Amino acid sequence: MSKQNTIKQAFTLSGKGLHSGLEIILTFVPAPENHGIKIKRIDLPEQPEMDAVAEYVAETTRGTVLKKGDVQISTIEHVLSALYALGIDNCMLEVNAPEFPILDGSAKYFVEGIQKVGIEEQTAEKDYYIVRKKIEYFVPETGAKITILPDDTFSVDVHIGFDSKVLSNQFASLSSLDNYVKEISSARTFVFVHEIEPLVKMNLIKGGDLKNAIVIYDRQVSQSDFDNLADLMGQPHQDANKLGYLNGGIKFPNEPASHKLLDIIGDLALIGKPLRGKVIATYPGHKINTDIAKVIRKEIKKQDVQSPIYDDTIPPVLDVNAIRKLLPHRWPFLMVDKVIEMRDKVIVGVKNVTVNETFFMGHFPEEPVMPGVLIVEAMAQTGGLLVLHGLEDAHRYSTYFLKIDNVKFRQKVVPGDTLVFHLEMTDEIRRGCALMRGRAFVGGKVVCEAEFMAQIVKNK
Repeated sequence: MSKQNTIKQAFTLSGKGLHSGLEIILTFVPAPENHGIKIKRIDLPEQPEMDAVAEYVAETTRGTVLKKGDVQISTIEHVLSALYALGIDNCMLEVNAPEFPILDGSAKYFVEGIQKVGIEEQTAEKDYYIVRKKIEYFVPETGAKITILPDDTFSVDVHIGFDSKVLSNQFASLSSLDNYVKEISSARTFVFVHEIEPLVKMNLIKGGDLKNAIVIYDRQVSQSDFDNLADLMGQPHQDANKLGYLNGGIKFPNEPASHKLLDIIGDLALIGKPLRGKVIATYPGHKINTDIAKVIRKEIKKQDVQSPIYDDTIPPVLDVNAIRKLLPHRWPFLMVDKVIEMRDKVIVGVKNVTVNETFFMGHFPEEPVMPGVLIVEAMAQTGGLLVLHGLEDAHRYSTYFLKIDNVKFRQKVVPGDTLVFHLEMTDEIRRGCALMRGRAFVGGKVVCEAEFMAQIVKNK
């Protein structure tokens, strides 16, 4: 598993706001573990903060806008895209305006700023959102569609299409975030000339110019109308007979599609944790991007920890013979069949519940249900394996309950179920005492959870 990251030191970038036209200063500040990405409006009294998560999306016209109470921040997607792609989990973004600077319309300078100060690995592990089944979101009115499929890594495929003589259909693909800096980060935002006047009337793009966006001229207008539009934007006059890109063309053939891919990554960063899955997007935009991020956020809120992935084709970390060498328990009280994952502070164990368990003889003969206290015992045994595995001469030690708190049972466990236990240490071992939080899953759903304190004791 990967560790969380922050930046090694603070750095500042400044530039115009695309929609506000203001001169903006944005500072990236290192943040502690499990902080996440937060935004602080330092220009406002009390310097309010907000988490960069999908619940706060308030507007998606030509950019993603977050709003919490009366506090708003716009054009966040390029910054979040750069942070996500470079694996930054924890960062405070301090800004002195209601918008992030647009710079050249890409994520290039944000990436370069992060790379210049460096990335610092932290102790806590990354908390991924792992896609277990197909997620699909479709907007019939526009034909926009996003599908996210289970996969071992994160990747994105994007298809865009416009009724345009200059920009019709394009495709962009990112097979690995390792390729983001080279292939995606420098792709600039784009706008069609026929969109500019309506955006100006909406009081947007006050800071837009030929330096921070690709401007596409694909529907011919009269020279006078073309000149008037240039004057409106404060730009030089150009020949109205020449269709194409007004600011020197594009950097690479699929730059517009690549920018849409950049935007998707920034908007999906609003999930609040890195995603493991394959994203396939057709005609994407900020609205559908953030809508599907909201769907995933709702799933995350239902269950703060996902069920571990249990693949019975992969050899266990500890089989039952190895478990018997660490735990003193024997039939009928050994409640862990195997351990499938073990890290510094996390262990995942498995218990196959069969109808031949002795406790089903009396609990209950006509409706066999695994006693809740034994589910808690099985979780505790799994946690004991994590503690004992790190000790020399582990067979000379045992773990004993000192305290069990906040026990909750959410559904019954019956013969045929496979219990998957996830135990995580919540603090360092001190004076021979270990603190853990445990969850038991069946079919991906939590059936039981509890907090434990156990003491490690040398056997007499």
